[in-house]
Amino acid sequence: MTSILRALLGGTAIALMAGSANAETLRLLTWGSYAPDELVQKFEKEYPDIDVEVTFSNNEEMVAKLRATGGTGFDLAQPSHDRVYAAQVEYNIYKPLDLSKIDTDKMAPNLLEGVKANTTIDGEVYSVPHQWGTSGIMANKKEAPDAKSWGDLCDEKYKGRTSMRLRRTILLGTGFAMGYNPFELYADKDAYQKMLDEVTAKLIACKDIVKTYWTGGDDLSALMLSGEVILSETWDSTAFKIYSENPDIVFVPPETGALAWIDTFTIPRGGQADDAAYKWINFVIRPENVKIMSASTGSLAAVPGAIDLLPDDKRAAVAAAFDEAAINNLKFFANIPPGLEDMEGIALERIKAATGN
Repeated sequence: MTSILRALLGGTAIALMAGSANAETLRLLTWGSYAPDELVQKFEKEYPDIDVEVTFSNNEEMVAKLRATGGTGFDLAQPSHDRVYAAQVEYNIYKPLDLSKIDTDKMAPNLLEGVKANTTIDGEVYSVPHQWGTSGIMANKKEAPDAKSWGDLCDEKYKGRTSMRLRRTILLGTGFAMGYNPFELYADKDAYQKMLDEVTAKLIACKDIVKTYWTGGDDLSALMLSGEVILSETWDSTAFKIYSENPDIVFVPPETGALAWIDTFTIPRGGQADDAAYKWINFVIRPENVKIMSASTGSLAAVPGAIDLLPDDKRAAVAAAFDEAAINNLKFFANIPPGLEDMEGIALERIKAATGN
């Protein structure tokens, strides 16, 4: 009996060791705050045979990393909806999704259909939505009660008290403020270059107005809460996060329309853990997990009733920022045609060189 027991225990130990050795790794390439520890631990508890490995990134870096490796090294990426089509056409770094493995019925229909339309190539869908939000301006309404435009960031009356980030969003926002619709110019590179030249000149001339150029949400939050800056370009989620600390600081959708983005779930071409990726997608869009995610991101999930799944303070911040007219005036980022980001990159380098950034 003792020998039989030893054999059984030995077999169990071997099985456990084999199970541990064969644990699958889900390599997630995503935005900061999109994989909070609480949620990762909850997922790994539910799926003990999957380990989650997180690399935080941004749109430009995601495409660069996947381009450099031919779409290998990661199993699930989260580029914004306008960064998928051109990257796939140019670099072939993603693989089509198997929508039968995704709980698409749990996603907001309008956002789902919008992302599918933006990321369909040769009849194959490459992305579905995860989180969405907008870029616009954030104002301390006690200090800048009349702020309503991207152009206010360069207004003399706010000299030394504004901030912006030198990325493509400020190019687009300034373009809108100058009377252009950049998205309508995407198909005409000469016209787009003309707009970029004017925007570049405007932002270089604006350098004496700007207090500083922020690089991350934490930097910007500190600037606004300290009062060093009273008006800035921002993601709405950053404004929502600090609203509870100072309700005078609110997100302001620019009069030309806040720029709306949708971050997606997209599987890299060389991903090796597709089933784990699909499990993560379905896991994080469950209502109880959306609450955890939204508390971390400050953004709205691409699910029905997303605002009701926000923490109380962020729900109040959304209500303070958006009315129905502002929602109807959203300007969703259009797909970026190949070559356009290179043009924007040159414009940004010119601005950085002139401003010493």
